[in-house]
Amino acid sequence: MFRLILGLIFFLLGTTAPAQTNVSPARQFSSNTHGWWMYFGDHPLKTGSRWGLHLEGQWRRHDVVTRWQQLLIRPGVNYEVSKNLVLTAGYAFVATHRYGEFPTAIAFPEHRIFQQAVVKQSLGRWNLSHRYRLEQRFLGEKRALPGGGSELLRWRHENRFRYQFRLTHPLRGPWGVALYDEIFLNFGRNVAANVFDQNRAYAAVTRSLGKSKANRIELGYLNQIIQQRNGRIFENNHTLQVAVFSTLGLR
Repeated sequence: MFRLILGLIFFLLGTTAPAQTNVSPARQFSSNTHGWWMYFGDHPLKTGSRWGLHLEGQWRRHDVVTRWQQLLIRPGVNYEVSKNLVLTAGYAFVATHRYGEFPTAIAFPEHRIFQQAVVKQSLGRWNLSHRYRLEQRFLGEKRALPGGGSELLRWRHENRFRYQFRLTHPLRGPWGVALYDEIFLNFGRNVAANVFDQNRAYAAVTRSLGKSKANRIELGYLNQIIQQRNGRIFENNHTLQVAVFSTLGLR
């Protein structure tokens, strides 16, 4: 089973990456190296409560650590319908900076509202989850000023759907492995030439921290394929991910 899952991940890496031969000369491709340093917390309000807080922060760097790529802060409210279904609604702030060979014209802010459902399953020793997320995005369009700096022109509204399929498997002691693939699709009248927004394929080693297993750390590799808004430029980004997860109760 494990070899099959690894085979699927490497297949996705090969099929989602745009080929660089026999393509239209209008298309351009670039490759970047990133480092994402992240915290994910799903904290019940108290023991036995169905309600909880989702607290998330991501410090995303270009060239692994040297320059800004993005800052993402995403709080939310969780409701546990059952042990296999958790609903979340919340807000995210994202600051995107210029990076890579084909950067955005200027750094820009973004506000998001999101709703999601996570469905959990078990298959032997494998734990499976399906995450469905809707995002209402408000992206700040800015222009550079002749004397330096920039000004905000307007907010552009876009919608995006995300689906993530994730697998985890325990190994010996506190160790385990995690795999996922996630696709992003834009929709709505303000979407330009990139209905397909991006795909992420991920593999990691995990380690629980402490006997309660309420905290864990993941060290992994993410292959991210992005189609930029103009539809012509594709990024193939290689990303080191270091993430800390916590489910400790607030009380």
